[in-house]
Amino acid sequence: MSGPVSSSSVRGKRLAGLSCLLAGIGLVVTARVATGRAGSHHVTLSPAPTSSAVAGSSASATPGVVAPPPSGPRTVDGDVVDTPYGPVQVAIVLDGDRIVEVKALQTPSDGGRSVRLAELATPILRQEVLRAQSAEVDTVSGATYTSDGYAQSVQYALDHR
Repeated sequence: MSGPVSSSSVRGKRLAGLSCLLAGIGLVVTARVATGRAGSHHVTLSPAPTSSAVAGSSASATPGVVAPPPSGPRTVDGDVVDTPYGPVQVAIVLDGDRIVEVKALQTPSDGGRSVRLAELATPILRQEVLRAQSAEVDTVSGATYTSDGYAQSVQYALDHR
């Protein structure tokens, strides 16, 4: 048997054990489901902070450490999506990771019927995006191209926030 164990030795072993536990957990991933153009889904994975970053490394940029989202609302423009009836583009307003507003920047304008359908569909699509907190929303009947373009523009904005 060995001699008495000091309290600093026990504390050091506990910290080492905690570091090993964190390292043993491996990668914590955040998954963000995104809808592709054909309705397929993909998942984006990003690594969590390493155990040294968790244990209190400096505040400088460390590879693998994810910075917190900026504070306060910010607006991100989606891509312009061309449809047979005209372009669709939205901007989303984010507060943290929460979508708090969706604004239609461009909607189809090729002919009176397209304009009327877009005027009817965009408020519905806006509500659906706010409810779902994603681009995965149902198509508005009669406004399929507008719905698809709207969802694609929202997804682009979410991917580039």
